[in-house]
Amino acid sequence: MDERHLVAIDIGTSKIALTVAKVEGENVQIIYYRETPSAGIKYSRVINPHKAAGAIRQAVTTAEKELGISITDIIVGLPKYEVTQDPATLTVTRDADTCITQEEITGIKENALEKYPGINKETEMLFGIVAQSFGDEDEIQISENDIIGMAPEKLNCEFRVFKGQRKNVRDLRLAFRNAGNIHICREYFTPEAIAKAVLYDFEMENGVALIDLGAGVTSVTIYYDNIMRYYSAIPFGGNAITSDIRTECYITEKMAESIKLAYGACIPEKLLSLSDKTLLISSNDSLPAKQVTVKYLSEIITARETEIIEAILYRIQESGLADRLRSGIVITGGGANLLNVGSLIKDISGYAVRTGYARHIFSGADDTLDDTSVTASLGMILMAKNDRIDCLPERDGVQESAADDAGKAQTGQKASDPQQREESRNTSGPSVDDRDGRLFIDDPDMIITPKKRQQAHQTEKPHRSEDFHWTIGSLFRRASDTVKTTVKKINEEDL
Repeated sequence: MDERHLVAIDIGTSKIALTVAKVEGENVQIIYYRETPSAGIKYSRVINPHKAAGAIRQAVTTAEKELGISITDIIVGLPKYEVTQDPATLTVTRDADTCITQEEITGIKENALEKYPGINKETEMLFGIVAQSFGDEDEIQISENDIIGMAPEKLNCEFRVFKGQRKNVRDLRLAFRNAGNIHICREYFTPEAIAKAVLYDFEMENGVALIDLGAGVTSVTIYYDNIMRYYSAIPFGGNAITSDIRTECYITEKMAESIKLAYGACIPEKLLSLSDKTLLISSNDSLPAKQVTVKYLSEIITARETEIIEAILYRIQESGLADRLRSGIVITGGGANLLNVGSLIKDISGYAVRTGYARHIFSGADDTLDDTSVTASLGMILMAKNDRIDCLPERDGVQESAADDAGKAQTGQKASDPQQREESRNTSGPSVDDRDGRLFIDDPDMIITPKKRQQAHQTEKPHRSEDFHWTIGSLFRRASDTVKTTVKKINEEDL
């Protein structure tokens, strides 16, 4: 059976994620996934190629050591910010004695992409062109599926053209060259890749808004009749929430991010008794600890999240498709992990909201991939699989056992069902102990991310002083049962 390997790198404002997959026929096995803190990245675009190259080099070197391979070819997502869209039309005269084929439609798209005149080649570049509808001498608004097999003499084509800034792509490519002359074998339009991983066919047919809640950029992608109709990016996201927490609580950015990940939630009135708990935050033993209630933390987060949601809804209205989203809104990205964010979007917008995890079954997948922040990486893997790309033609050196030693699941293990994932998400949330205590220490080793929570459970030994100064690891262990019980009550009240 044909065997190929794919290496995808997702360049984000907060992280650089590297994924290695083995493809055999239709089976996709994830053999490696790791995240590295990003540098030189803002709004999902490279602003400092030298710093970005260092972070990329670190991610690649780590993967090479663990898998025993040499990575020279990768696939990557194009920058999500500063992307514009324009309508375009094309009329083709053809032989009316022959029926339209898929190959002919593909050729028309490629021709439109090459000859599109509305672009400044010095400052812009084409990210993609999406056919919206077709028409013949008698009808308009014919879908691509329906036009195939027809035999018009003149074919009218309506397209939507997506353009990005050439400088952003140039800096992205420069960062990879500086990281060790890594060759980019394919660049994907990231919103399309995320949709590939997250959305169901019926959602794209009925109308759906896919919201990617990133650290630096929040993007809105709308599908209707199985076609991408609209895309827009908003230049703020989870980092804006972290900045608000830092400012309001007078703490460092790292500590603010840690508190947001561990205790952040929207809609303070849904937290019940948790909202009355107090976090004692100490950044210096010589200074008194700061006191922040979980309720106040939630109010800070809800205020900024509401602003983000209002910007999202403005973009949806701008698209002209607000009344056609029968499948509502699907949220994904790291920001979708925030407790109650889906409920807040539903309350403000009135749309049905679901959390989007990768809907495909990957063999070798473990809990690391059961997260909304990895959907871009998995989407690129799926697109590259269909494009017959092979990033590691010299694949004899791939050591799959190394991936297992690094914590990956055994071959053949399947990812959990999306419904089970969403149910499991409802059983976890911000956790606090019955007693107030010093919960956060301004130490880089104690700044946690979602991927480090499990490690904290396993490695941190519980200890406390007379003043109940708790470590993060012991806090999570002791509060687990309390949180599950409380969140269960919240869910029952919602029902």
